[in-house]
Amino acid sequence: MLERSSGLSPASLLAIEELELRCISVDGRRLKLEWNTLKSRPADQVNDLLWWEDSVLVAFVGIYCFDGRNAELSGMVDPAFRRRGIATALLAEALQECSRRTYANVLLVVPRQAEASTSFARARAGTLDHSEHALRMISAPTGAVSDSKLYDQVNLRAANRDDLPAVARITGEAFGYPLGESGPVGTEDLERIRVIEQSGELVGSMRVGRIDDSGSVHGFAITPARQGQGIGRCALHRACSEMFADGVSSVGLEVATENEHALGLYTSLGFEPVTTEDYFTLTKLRS
Repeated sequence: MLERSSGLSPASLLAIEELELRCISVDGRRLKLEWNTLKSRPADQVNDLLWWEDSVLVAFVGIYCFDGRNAELSGMVDPAFRRRGIATALLAEALQECSRRTYANVLLVVPRQAEASTSFARARAGTLDHSEHALRMISAPTGAVSDSKLYDQVNLRAANRDDLPAVARITGEAFGYPLGESGPVGTEDLERIRVIEQSGELVGSMRVGRIDDSGSVHGFAITPARQGQGIGRCALHRACSEMFADGVSSVGLEVATENEHALGLYTSLGFEPVTTEDYFTLTKLRS
């Protein structure tokens, strides 16, 4: 039975977690489910599709939008219930839901090692848009910050409402959004946004999150005019150090596979690759 969920109850979240563990035990790879997002879904919009069999959750697809422009679909099917058309039915429902909104593109997130999932995306006219490495740090940053004066100048603080236009502009510039499509930053994100300042000047931002003892960094951006000066290294070092001091056991982030400079920065601080995920643009649905 298909359930279109507006907001996720504690029971549904537990069922998703149990399904994730069953999938990982067979497939041996992480799933991009964005637990911070799942735990704070709005109650007035359908973003999650759940498939139940005899009161057991056997499949799930979540609809995500992080930049205000593109929808991302990520999900899973219980290994015991695959090849029964459930994934196709859930994808069709997700695309129908996305068509009611103003997304520029709909992307299906697929672990690169999952050949069956890649074939599933391509069979539905999916074309590879981009790929990202998922990285994880399991102890406090190891890479030293050589410029102690710069490190002292770089500060992280919680964002306030007045910061939101600058955060949207910097994020848009750093990630190359077209003019006027920098991605709205809602006030609901405030508690997760950290602005990066150098000597009091706002020069970047990031989103930090935590689920249980796992931390995360998303949307890490330095304004282009200040890139290459060591500010990003100082900011990420400080952010990760603070999270480990606060008791996390790991910190995760993602980076585009072609962004070798950023990948070098992250690995030099102690991040290690976990998996690679491909993002397929779904141009049409074949049922």
